Amino acid sequence: MKPGTTISHYRVVGQLGRGGMGIVYKAEDTKLDRTVALKLLPPHALISEDDRARFYREARAAAALNHPNIAHVYEIDESFVVPAKAGTSPGTAEPPPDPEHRPFIAMEYIDGESLA
Repeated sequence: MKPGTTISHYRVVGQLGRGGMGIVYKAEDTKLDRTVALKLLPPHALISEDDRARFYREARAAAALNHPNIAHVYEIDESFVVPAKAGTSPGTAEPPPDPEHRPFIAMEYIDGESLA
């Protein structure tokens, strides 16, 4: 996903990592003016309802945790992915004819090295 791509009110800055249950991006929350980590299911996983259910279970489990060393979950939702267009300001691109609707988890962005 290219920088400037918009998912809901989040604008992608760059990719942070990839795992079995999703791809994590650094993104800007354009409503609250803060940096977040945005996790999306990979496109191929949208075919399986089991993968979608597992993704939401993971989000609910993470949201239930409250510890200073664990990233806080801000939001879980689904939104269209609006690719950035060359020559337009980020977030102003028109949705493509067949937009990709993806579930996502927006969580606290913690700057530093991965523990993985």
